[in-house]
Amino acid sequence: MKCLLVEDDQAIARELSQALRDGDWVVEHAENGQEADFLVRTETYDTVILDVGLPDGDGTRWLAAWREDGIDLPVLILTARERWADKAAGFTAGADDYVTKPFEPGEVLFRLRALVRRTHGHAHPVLKVGELSLDTHTQHVSLAGRPVSLTAQETRLLGYLMHAAPRVVSRSELSEHVYDRDHEPDSNVIDVQISRLRRKLGAWRFATLRGQGYRLLAEVPGGE
Repeated sequence: MKCLLVEDDQAIARELSQALRDGDWVVEHAENGQEADFLVRTETYDTVILDVGLPDGDGTRWLAAWREDGIDLPVLILTARERWADKAAGFTAGADDYVTKPFEPGEVLFRLRALVRRTHGHAHPVLKVGELSLDTHTQHVSLAGRPVSLTAQETRLLGYLMHAAPRVVSRSELSEHVYDRDHEPDSNVIDVQISRLRRKLGAWRFATLRGQGYRLLAEVPGGE
């Protein structure tokens, strides 16, 4: 999953960015609302962590503008303001969740994962597609109850396909959501990683639709 962190406090930004990356998130950082506004409108993210007290104005102002323009990605507000009136203002602007400082990075990760799951229609923290399971908290993958060893990048790629299943996911969408903007994959990297997932989890699970992308299947095509 890909997250935009909007935070002007460099110490907090470093701590939270590291926690997110350790949790297999792709993270991009903006230090003010104007930069965040540009990125939200030009790049693709699965969620946003938005500080309220930004150098160029209240973060809820930018959030309200995104909602007015139909930008509906999940937004978690991160702020030192604890009054109910401030929380109400955040939710009124369009926030999906709210965490006050000081905070535990682990709590932020749990809340982000829940936001993304609900956005994709998954209520339980363990994603399941047929006999394939992915624990979104531990990133452990299992097939028919047996653990499967995947690299971090393979897990991120699989996780996105599982969130999207049974929808077809284009190569460009995978590139935007699974890889860092500054480290986009070469043309064949996605193909190579899909090939490795097929070897480890079963080739039939990863259907290629020419000119469209990939679809993760729950059952063998044709019931074979």
